[in-house]
Amino acid sequence: MVVDALTRDTMPSGEGDLSIEGHGIEPIPAAARYGSVWRLFTVWFTPNLVPAAFALGALCAILGLGFFTGLLAILVGNVIGGGIVAILSTIGPKVGLGQIPISRLSFGKSIVVPGLINWVSTIAWDAINAFFGAYAIQVITNNVVPFWLALIVVIGCQAALSVVGYEAIHTFEKYAAIALAILFAVVTVALLPKANFGMAGTGETLGVFILATTIVGSFNLGWALYASDYSRYLPASTSSAKVAGYSFLGIAVSAVWIELLGLAVFGAVTNGDADPVHQIDALLGGGLISAVAMIAIFFGTVAVNAMNDYSGSLSLLAAGIKVYRPVSALIVGVLSFIATLWLYTQNFSATFENYLLLITYWIGPWSAIVLVDWQLRKHSAAGADHVSDFSLLPSGWNALIALVVGFVVSIPFMDATLFQGFIANNLGGADIAYVIGFIVAGALYWVLERRASTAVPA
Repeated sequence: MVVDALTRDTMPSGEGDLSIEGHGIEPIPAAARYGSVWRLFTVWFTPNLVPAAFALGALCAILGLGFFTGLLAILVGNVIGGGIVAILSTIGPKVGLGQIPISRLSFGKSIVVPGLINWVSTIAWDAINAFFGAYAIQVITNNVVPFWLALIVVIGCQAALSVVGYEAIHTFEKYAAIALAILFAVVTVALLPKANFGMAGTGETLGVFILATTIVGSFNLGWALYASDYSRYLPASTSSAKVAGYSFLGIAVSAVWIELLGLAVFGAVTNGDADPVHQIDALLGGGLISAVAMIAIFFGTVAVNAMNDYSGSLSLLAAGIKVYRPVSALIVGVLSFIATLWLYTQNFSATFENYLLLITYWIGPWSAIVLVDWQLRKHSAAGADHVSDFSLLPSGWNALIALVVGFVVSIPFMDATLFQGFIANNLGGADIAYVIGFIVAGALYWVLERRASTAVPA
């Protein structure tokens, strides 16, 4: 255990140190940096081995794509989403900060807006994933365990990991990666006889393809808000190429694997309205292999939601809410229990699709602002030492204006069941809102910052 002399907060001293991490959003001191860069592969590989990815692959088929067109959409979407996460991950070791705390460099005091939005987003992700984990427990116990009790088990496990913190999550994800890879390999082999690699599309248009690519990309793009949270303890000298490479491979390999599985066996699904957990159980016909799948789903759920709770705790602190980090993580876990019970009463498929689209609409502009700001700073950590003191932050109006404008300009390009913009409608349902938001917000922020810097007298 390491204790920060300034904040008196505890930090892990090295790999395997499972003491509670009380350290919040302050930069990790150089003396406290540690860790192997390859662990970024396992920390990003494990959380994508979840039913949500399976449902995403099936959704490509539901939208009307055939196997090969769906395969292309999955590959393109993962390259876009995973690529942005990989690039953002490289900032963590340079400044020793988590991702939303890093956003304080550009957003200043206006970080309250993206910080609270992401805090709510982590709770929503928790609900989507915990839903599956609880169902897995019910399936494996033949519904002896009621949903609410199964949910408590899932929430309790994920909350415990997030409360302990950074090292507990990295350690769990490392060993879970091995176990889940084996378990899902068994499930994949069992499902292969039911795969249809020649499945024809029922509505293959450019608009549908772009929509599918957007939805797939949004699944990984959501991780952009967490990217540096799991690289911030690495030494500043760590190779950026390795940070990006291991992060991208971990995200893309697992997501593409499970999404393709969902796409390939979609034709064998007898009840398309069922959630993916019960679809997988039905495809496997119950028995031992189904039990293996349910165990994998349970541990995958804990893996992904522990990261949601941990990053959610940092987001709340970054927004200026003063609370002990482990307590903040526990709050996220409790609220996710309530949110999951609500989701239990809703139409899952529609809620899932709308949520995936909605998060890209603001993450695109946000990520552009953070990346442009990092470029304007010439990849320098200057100013990071003062970022933890909210009172010393600048207003951040330029970033907030760019975020809002980027979002508003992208509205006509949106295509969700809740709302379809007139441009998206004219493009055959193609949803490129996140691309438009990314470009507009990034360009506007660059212009505003350049004007502000030239306006300051020498």
